[in-house]
Amino acid sequence: MDQCTIRWCVERQRERQREKKRERDRERDRDRKIGTKRKRQKERQRENKSQRERDRDRDRERIRDRDRETETERDRETERETDRETERK
Repeated sequence: MDQCTIRWCVERQRERQREKKRERDRERDRDRKIGTKRKRQKERQRENKSQRERDRDRDRERIRDRDRETETERDRETERETDRETERK
């Protein structure tokens, strides 16, 4: 082989190596991006889940409070009725 042919072959080989490296870099970047996207998505899901749980807990607490108030009001009403009956006698 003459010098030009050798140089051409070497140059071509280097270009193929560079192209392979670029392709690997692209794949790595894409995988990183996908990984980041998945991480963000899972984080959002966790946040949404915890928010739903907080909302659910808050709603339960409201219901308990309302039930307590209703029960307290019933007790008061019962007391009043008892007092009225006692006064009548």
